[in-house]
Amino acid sequence: MRLVDRSPVVTAAEILSELVPPREFENASFENYVPDPSHPSQAAAVEALRSGFRVKPRKGEVSPGFYLDGGFGVGKTHLLAALYREFKGKKLFGSFLAYTALIGAVGFAEAMLLLKKYDLLAIDEFELDDPGNTMLFSRLINDLGAKGVRFAATSNTPPDALGAGRFAADDFQREILGIGAHFQIVTVDGEDYRHRHSDGEIPVLSDDALHQWQSGRDNCSTDDFGALVEHLATLHPSKFHKMLEGVSCVAIAGVKPFSDQAPALRFVAFVDRAYENQISMRASGVSLSKIFPDVMLHGAYQKKYRRALSRLASMNE
Repeated sequence: MRLVDRSPVVTAAEILSELVPPREFENASFENYVPDPSHPSQAAAVEALRSGFRVKPRKGEVSPGFYLDGGFGVGKTHLLAALYREFKGKKLFGSFLAYTALIGAVGFAEAMLLLKKYDLLAIDEFELDDPGNTMLFSRLINDLGAKGVRFAATSNTPPDALGAGRFAADDFQREILGIGAHFQIVTVDGEDYRHRHSDGEIPVLSDDALHQWQSGRDNCSTDDFGALVEHLATLHPSKFHKMLEGVSCVAIAGVKPFSDQAPALRFVAFVDRAYENQISMRASGVSLSKIFPDVMLHGAYQKKYRRALSRLASMNE
């Protein structure tokens, strides 16, 4: 089985039906979230989320949502899924990418008609990468918020710093600050739980060892790194989830470091979807911990790359 042979078609109805917590977090609850005692903000976040949506806003009243701000690997997605699970009412849970895919599939006006039927929109990995998304989500959040829709989001970036270093964010401060006004910021400090027992170095297999690992498992794909990266460029990232459907493990041969930002960010989106599906991954060539050069790890998208490295290490355990 090769991922490069898969070019799935995703309909708006399918996108909407998949707006639920991913497999890794489908049983997430406040009870099974274990706060790190050395970081009190984690326990405080649990209490804030547990009590925050109990009071229903009156008609015409905008109730601030929750914006979980913190580094990667501190359990923000777990907390968002727990809030989603406890919320009473019609609700959706999806990545920022999934919501933009829905809007792209049906258009903004139709997306508004669909989304206004829900009481809560949970948005994981909220980020503003370009002016288009900034304007789009500014209008979406303001319009839906005025209709009583509530929001909860996770991000590695505080609202007032969204878009920094990625586009001329200063020109969009009104929109960015307007988005932030709809949220109560809940800070979640801590260490990356995926690296508490690991130095993050991902082992490399020989091509023979990779083949042996892959052939001994069911539903395992095997692809050349260069071909896979080229194939990802032909698909909208919202299709990566369906491309990985039924796959339990991924073998990638001939890994090389990225030199361009666009394919590197597409690979980050691929890693996110593979991680959410709890897929195991092994590779030959360069270590997966070395695929993003220093210029990327210290640039505007560094948090995305570092999160991807954390998730890659977890999938290689």
